[in-house]
Amino acid sequence: MSTVLISIFCPDRTGLIAAITGRLFDLGANLGDTSFAMLGAGAEFTSICELPAGFDALEIEGALEAMPELASAQISVRSFDLDSAHGPAGRITHRVVVSGGDRPGLVARLSEVFGEFKANIVRMDAQRLPEQGLYITRFAVSLTERADACLATVANTAGELHLTCHIETA
Repeated sequence: MSTVLISIFCPDRTGLIAAITGRLFDLGANLGDTSFAMLGAGAEFTSICELPAGFDALEIEGALEAMPELASAQISVRSFDLDSAHGPAGRITHRVVVSGGDRPGLVARLSEVFGEFKANIVRMDAQRLPEQGLYITRFAVSLTERADACLATVANTAGELHLTCHIETA
């Protein structure tokens, strides 16, 4: 059995996740960590998969390229040689949502705060909603040290930028 990283970028369309994951299931691949996101009018699918014996990355890539749903997609399937299991730093302890007007450098400033407190960002998602005049940034973080001080600094940083901050314990 081998482990691969599958990355797909293509125009977004309804049923895309079902088509991709259905094909991978048919090929015997077992999905591990997987994410999907719309990026503008595009879609990004990324997954760590275990392949059954006898399959290699090129065969999986070819099978995905043959799908009509992925006709104009950029597809990459390559060996994944890192541990596919999270360590303790992958355990989400808090979710932080910062929203308000778009500010250049916002993601960088908030990421720097997490870094100062040795928090690991497990997931990050940022989305511009121009029709509502909003920019929403969501962080799922693993905080093991000085969590209260870190979260207070994040909230203060958001406040300085005239943004709202909502924090949940996971």
